[in-house]
Parts: sequence; structure tokens; C-alpha cells
Amino acid sequence: MNSQNLPLDPNYRDWLSPNLGTYWQLAKVKGAEKIVLRSREENTQVQFSLTEGFALQHFTGKLTLAQIQQRCEKKFGDRISPTFVEELLQKLIDLNILHHSEAESPPTEAYHSISEEWICPDLTPYWSVSSVPDSDQMVLKATEGNLRVIFSAPEGYALQYFTGQFTVGQIQDLSQQHFGDKIPKNFIAQLLQKLIELNILQLPNSEIKAESAPKKAAENSPRLKASVQFIDHPGGYWILRNPEDMTFLQVSDDDKAIIDQLGRRSTAAILAEFCISKSELKHLLKLLTITAMLEGTTPPPPPKRKFNPMQLLYFRIPLFNPDPWLNRHIDRLRWIWTKPFAFLLFSTLAFSAIIGVKQRDLIFHTGQQLIQAHGGGLIIPFALLSMLVVSLHELGHAFTLKNFGGVVPKMGLLIIMCMPAAYTNTTDSYCLSRMKRVLVVGAGLLVQFAIWAIALGLWNWTTSSSWLHIASYLLMGGALVTVAINLNPLAKFDGYYLAVALTGINNLRTRSFALYGNLLTGKPIRETASDALILAIYAPLSLAYIYFVFGFLFARIADWSLTNIPLTALSLLVLWLIYYFFPSDKS
Repeated sequence: MNSQNLPLDPNYRDWLSPNLGTYWQLAKVKGAEKIVLRSREENTQVQFSLTEGFALQHFTGKLTLAQIQQRCEKKFGDRISPTFVEELLQKLIDLNILHHSEAESPPTEAYHSISEEWICPDLTPYWSVSSVPDSDQMVLKATEGNLRVIFSAPEGYALQYFTGQFTVGQIQDLSQQHFGDKIPKNFIAQLLQKLIELNILQLPNSEIKAESAPKKAAENSPRLKASVQFIDHPGGYWILRNPEDMTFLQVSDDDKAIIDQLGRRSTAAILAEFCISKSELKHLLKLLTITAMLEGTTPPPPPKRKFNPMQLLYFRIPLFNPDPWLNRHIDRLRWIWTKPFAFLLFSTLAFSAIIGVKQRDLIFHTGQQLIQAHGGGLIIPFALLSMLVVSLHELGHAFTLKNFGGVVPKMGLLIIMCMPAAYTNTTDSYCLSRMKRVLVVGAGLLVQFAIWAIALGLWNWTTSSSWLHIASYLLMGGALVTVAINLNPLAKFDGYYLAVALTGINNLRTRSFALYGNLLTGKPIRETASDALILAIYAPLSLAYIYFVFGFLFARIADWSLTNIPLTALSLLVLWLIYYFFPSDKS
């Protein structure tokens, strides 16, 4: 047996281990502290120690040699040498379980004088680039065999442009735009040198000639807008964020890998590399078009729908974009989201709650006295103070999202059952972790509780005959009433979005109804067991809420209309039914 020594170059520590599972199987020897590696194709088996067997379990093509070494050191401590995995790899080569061929060392000065006009070689026929799970590193995978090499995030980003269509200068510029000052001026030249040293590229004997101009990359392939950002969400998926149009799209790792190739590879090459059908790619492109992620696309206008009287019960009127104003003031308020202030806030709220519980009889009695003394005269000041509470509540959402780096593109007026309120577009919070989303949603409620605590203190501090005493009581009542409304998780208020953030189930109501729809129609249920349980509980509660609230409202309106204006009400109803259900002529 001719043994070939494995060069213990530091670069080899960054190589991914080969995948032995395709041809070999590990098994433990009964009654002995030995591990056997058995061939799946031949009647061959090789014994290894327990420490070697533990390391071989990780030879799956997913971990680097350095990562396997770290796991072995963590489990066995000083019992293994610092070069244990490299020695094991050499042993596998000596046993002909693995094969290694030494390549001639390339000239180290080969790429020191690279021209920026040279076109970088096309790696795509033999290699593909993908991300390493739970890491910011990238892996270069051979299309044939188990060879894989780990690269840093900047290197992996640059390698994606090694398609034979971009010059050294172009990839250098793209890398500097993406990573800024982290990238040295000769970054691509150094990367090419590294590829040669790793035998991924070979330097030809003849002189390399650069083409006069780069080829046009995948002219017919759609491209992402330059402003679109990929956000690696802690929930295990990716979010595409378009800050220009404030649109978002949640995609899987596989979809992200496909999207990465848009504009770099032709459609045919993408279909071949990822083994997907044209319809699957077309569906993904449709989602990107609808969300205006692609160059030359804009968000589609909302569909025109026929008027429904129920729309009068809930609609929004956008008023302004608060983001520039929030940007100017957020730095002055960042102390609010510090731990000392959080401790002070919750201590104050707890103390106020204790006082409020002790004074509940006095508070209730004072309310009865105010109603007897002022009657309907309290309605307008109570409504104005409630609107103040709601406005500060929305600023709580907006500033908290801005503190976490989000964008707040819109604030406006919200009409709920003919009652005015306010709303803030915090869609950008979906890019945050679950805990930060909870804080964004809960910030409005904390503002209301803080207002209630301040109002309670003023009410206790002022004399009963002063206007401030009455105003503080009304403010306290307005804060509690709006909190009670907002905490309802069955309507799309803060309580609902808080439930979404806590459970991590986006589109909670829609998915809960879809769960029962799939059950009734026999379609497969793709929800996890824990999510399915939450959805199964939420759907009937939501239906019951809708039935009782809107059923009661409809019954009262119908009763009044048929009692006071029966002919007018019936005439309007018939006209609306004709308008709503009669087909419109789209021509």
C-alpha cells in the first residue's frame, strides 16, 4: 500500500470533511470499546477506537475539520492531540478509505500583477456556492464528489460572481459596495491566489489573455433591485426587504439560493442547477414581482372591490410619513430602552397597581359622582383625552421600532365602528427577532399603562374640586378603556399582534381558518403539532367573537331601520344587493 502524506497546511482545517455515509456505515462492536466502519458495497470492515468512531460520526460533509476537532476536544478533553482529526484523515487515506492526490504547487507570485480587466473564471460548471447553517461563512461545493471548502462571508459573496462574465475590477467594486472598508484593495487578487493554492483553480502554462469587455450576464434573467436586502431571521427563514416600496417576502433557504442566482445565471442554468420545474420558478418570480423585488416592478394597486356597508365599520385614512421626524428625535430617547429605565418603569407600574387595587372602591364611587354631576358633558373631554392616549400609544410603537432600526413609513387615522382611533404601520417589525417584535407591539400598551399610572398619581395629588382632578380621572379612565379594547386578541388590535409575535405564527387568523378548511376538504395539514393546536383553539373563538359582535350590531341596526324607516331601509337594501351581485361590464 503506497501511503500519501496529507499536507498539514492550515488551509486544510477549513475544508469540509468528506461524507462517508454514502459508501460506509459505522457500527459498535459488542463487548468491546471499538467502532467498526463497514463498506456498504463490499464485504470490508475496519476497526477504529471510540474516539476515532466519535469523530467519524461527524464526517457527513457538513462540518469542517476544525469543527470536528473542537467537538472531539470538548468530549474527550486532553486525551486527543491537537492534530487528531488530521491524523485520522491521514489514516483513512492510508487505508484507502479516502484518496488524496497531491497537486503541483502553483507559483505563489502568479496573481500578484492581475489586471482589473481580466475576466474571472467560471466556477459554476464544477462548483456551487451556498451558506453554512448557523454561520456567516460560505461553502464552495464540488458538483461531483464530496469536496467542499469553507470561505468567509466576503469571499463567498465574491465567488458568486465567478461566472466568467465579470472582471476582477467589477467584482472588487461589488464587494467593496457590499462590505465597505472590510475589503482590501487587492481582495479579488488574493482570493484568486487562494483558489490556486487550494487547487480549485489551475494556472495554465500559456499566458492568460483578458477579453476586451465583459460578457453580458444572463440578459434575459430578471434581477433583484439593488436596494433589496436579505435578512436572516432567527425563525429559520429569510426575509426579503424592499425599503423603497416597504414590501416584504418570506422565503426558505432553497428559495434564497435560487434568488441569489437571478441576474447572474440564465433561467435555463438556474432550472438545471436546482432541479426545479419552470412552473416552480415562475411561481417564485411571481411572488418577487408582486412584492416589487425585481427591477422594473412596482407594487400592484389594491384590487378594486364593490362597496360593502361593513367597510364603514373599519377603514384607514393614511395621513403622513413619520419616519424622517422619528429619525431626528430617536437618539434623544434611546435611554427609554435601557435596563435601568425598564426597572424604574415596571417598579412604578407595580406600585401604582397596588394603590389602584386598594382604592378601587373610591375610584368607582368617584366615577358615579362625576356622571351624576356632569352627565353628558363628560363625553367630549373623555373622547379628547382618549384620543391623546391613543396618539401617544402609537408613538410608543413607532419609536420602539425605530430604536431597533426599523422603518415606519405611515401613520394615520383608523375608524373602528364609527369611532376614531390611530394606526402605525409597523410591518418592518416582522424582520426582527420574536422578542423585539413583542417589545414593538407591547410598547403601545406600556405607554397606556404609564399614562394610567401618571393619571392615578395626579388624581391622588390634586383636590377634588380642581379641574385637574377631574381631567386626571378621565385620563385614567381613557387609558384603561383603550387598554381593554387593545388587549383583545380576537380582533386585529394589539392583543392579536401580540399573540402573533408571542406564538411566532404569522397570519394567525387566516391560518386558523385554513386549518379547518383543510380538515373539511381532506387536504394535507402542513402546520407543526404545536402550531396546529394553537390554530385549532383560535379559530372557533374568533368565529364566536365575530358572530356575537357583528351579529349584535347588525341586529340593532336592522331593528332600528325596520322600526323607523322600513320602506327606505328595504329599498336601499334591494338597490345594494343588485349593485353588489349584478355582474359588472369590465369592458
